[in-house]
Amino acid sequence: MNHDAYDDNYIRGILNSVKSIAMVGASPVNVRPSYFAFKYLAQRGYDMIPVNPGHVGKQLLGKPFVASLTDIGRPVDMIDIFRSSAHIMPVVDEVLTLSPLPKVIWMQLGARDDAAAEKAEAAGIKVVMNRCPKIEYGRLSSEISWMGVNSRTLSSKRAPIPTQGMRLSLNRMSVGGGATAASDRAAKNKSEPT
Repeated sequence: MNHDAYDDNYIRGILNSVKSIAMVGASPVNVRPSYFAFKYLAQRGYDMIPVNPGHVGKQLLGKPFVASLTDIGRPVDMIDIFRSSAHIMPVVDEVLTLSPLPKVIWMQLGARDDAAAEKAEAAGIKVVMNRCPKIEYGRLSSEISWMGVNSRTLSSKRAPIPTQGMRLSLNRMSVGGGATAASDRAAKNKSEPT
């Protein structure tokens, strides 16, 4: 696998197939990137599990923290690692003790460990490195274009305004999409006769 460039279909396939995500390094502090990613993915219907030994006894958006992946006690489809590169191999080693194994190990932006990726792939686990599932979801679902971000996808068609329950290009329902004043006004103006 070339971890320098991922095909959109590879990323799309992962985001469409996983249902549960354990986020290692999740933080309940609402200004941390892990908090934003956790909340965004939870709003898109993923079953999120916060993993951080420093926050056991607390909750993140109603989900109780667990100290480690082995404390989850049920199968998980994807492990999202929100730790620096130096801490990835121990997480992958812990992942490989789980039964059943998750389908995917995802390393957040700035996190990369080729030896850990090779080890996981040898066990049949898909790996994504140095990417954020929140950003990739937004890019592939066209949600990100409504925030004025270049999605690197050229099209002459304007992306539809994401609304509650709308079927997105990732074949998932939008739960929180379109919940901004600007998009609400645009949707209202579009439905009013001119």
